[in-house]
Amino acid sequence: MNALIDDVRSEALFASDVQRSEHPTAELIRTAVTSMVDRLGATGCAERVAQEFGEHPDCAIGRMIWARSAVRSAFAA
Repeated sequence: MNALIDDVRSEALFASDVQRSEHPTAELIRTAVTSMVDRLGATGCAERVAQEFGEHPDCAIGRMIWARSAVRSAFAA
């Protein structure tokens, strides 16, 4: 997978309302990513991530680790 695409997808999932505790399916993750990129664009998703890291760094780290792992699984070839 292209690293830049992986980053954008991870940021989009991070910015979405999808929660790890929901145990989202791959389909839900792909839908959430597409929806957030369509709504905010790549820059908007990155801005949301930056805001969360600034306001809640303790929570943001765990969410980004989850988002990256979930994106890799949901978009695996």
